[in-house]
Amino acid sequence: MMAQQRLSVVMIAKNAEALLPACLDSIDWADEIILLDSGSADKTCELAAARGVKVYQSTDWPGFGKQRQAAQHYATGDMILMIDTDERVTPALRHSIERVLATPTANTVYSIARRNLFLGRFMRHSGWYPDRVIRLYPAHYHYNDNLVHESLDVQGAQVVPLQGDLKHLTCRDFGDFQRKQFTYAEAWAQERFLRGKKTSIAAIFGHTFGAFLKTLVLRAGVLDGKQGWILSVVSAQYTFNKYAALWALHRIKAQEES
Repeated sequence: MMAQQRLSVVMIAKNAEALLPACLDSIDWADEIILLDSGSADKTCELAAARGVKVYQSTDWPGFGKQRQAAQHYATGDMILMIDTDERVTPALRHSIERVLATPTANTVYSIARRNLFLGRFMRHSGWYPDRVIRLYPAHYHYNDNLVHESLDVQGAQVVPLQGDLKHLTCRDFGDFQRKQFTYAEAWAQERFLRGKKTSIAAIFGHTFGAFLKTLVLRAGVLDGKQGWILSVVSAQYTFNKYAALWALHRIKAQEES
């Protein structure tokens, strides 16, 4: 039988002073907490250090995937729990994680259900719940290089779902949420542009309309009430921004080459 594993909680952050205290409260039982800051102008680093967090800084932003890789590099634990500062580990999830640490299994990674907050409501449908993400894993696994929508390279490992939720304060301020969505859309488009991917006007509007119907109908967003309807429009808007930005990049390239 393997000995109980040490847990490193790893996070990346920037200007998270308001969110960090509650996040740290939910993970203060871990063996160590690693925070890689990407140039905060507030007291994120000071607050974290005062709570015993191991704080590192890197202002040369390489994208979300590589930034998570860099943050994990500082971890010394056997198991990694990767979270964000706007997420909180619930007591039920903590219990599940501690059971994994006590009875580790080889070649296994663990998925966690997220309860996503959108405009005052923890969504139960709309594709936002259970919204499982692989966040608990042995330290020899790492994130991929994606600029956005990064994920763990599981290398064929068994994926086991954990009991308990990870609360995610996704959208507390609608304006800030929209700005982040646009930033993600631009990064998505840039990544695919560099890979030679193209799109068309018809595809832009096809994907946009499809995203609206997928969220509202196929993912039962209508059951999330007013927030479900708004999120369906937001999903369509985000999809439009992604594909329109990709189309625009190729138009600019064509003009420069003409």
